[in-house]
Amino acid sequence: MNPSMIKKLQQMQRDMVKAQKELEASIFYGSAGGQAVTVEFNGAKEMQRLTITPDAFELPEDFDFLQDTIIAAVNDCMKKIDEETQATMGQFSQGLGNVPGLF
Repeated sequence: MNPSMIKKLQQMQRDMVKAQKELEASIFYGSAGGQAVTVEFNGAKEMQRLTITPDAFELPEDFDFLQDTIIAAVNDCMKKIDEETQATMGQFSQGLGNVPGLF
């Protein structure tokens, strides 16, 4: 592999590490039940906050609905993180298939 290609790959690796760190520091929000439950995660998929609107769940029977709503809100947020990760990191893998000797 020529030195120019090696330098380009090294730069791409630095850019990938930077993009990954920025993603992990980003904050993502998910919600369900008409905003009755909202969650906040960082890009490393660590929950930072869970907010439940108190007046949305008044009856004991609402407990099952509350559990389902929390799961839906978490899944909503995870999907957003995955989509952003794919959009951000996918740019680095698009051109790799054309690098001779890499694959």
